[in-house]
Amino acid sequence: MKKASSRPLTASQKKELAALARQTDAEIDTDSIPEVKNWSDAKRGVFYRPVKRQLTLRLDADVIAWFKDRARKGEGYQTNINRALREHVQRHGARKQSVSRRGSGQG
Repeated sequence: MKKASSRPLTASQKKELAALARQTDAEIDTDSIPEVKNWSDAKRGVFYRPVKRQLTLRLDADVIAWFKDRARKGEGYQTNINRALREHVQRHGARKQSVSRRGSGQG
């Protein structure tokens, strides 16, 4: 899926953003914007999408079955496997690797 690129900001838009940045929160008029108090329908990750790479990975059949059995409606088991791997990396401290090493199939 190809992502659409944003158009550069116009000079007028840049000027408006700069003016807003100089204001304090109290100075910005938000009366015409209703405050959202109920975030129960909010969705995470709608705007940010990490870069994904396709690869072939062999996993034990029982591990795949476990993730498939627990996949929530509308969410694939591969998403859950990715989430579990990300949690493991965060828990054990991610080490930075160079892009060339990650892309070489080593590690």
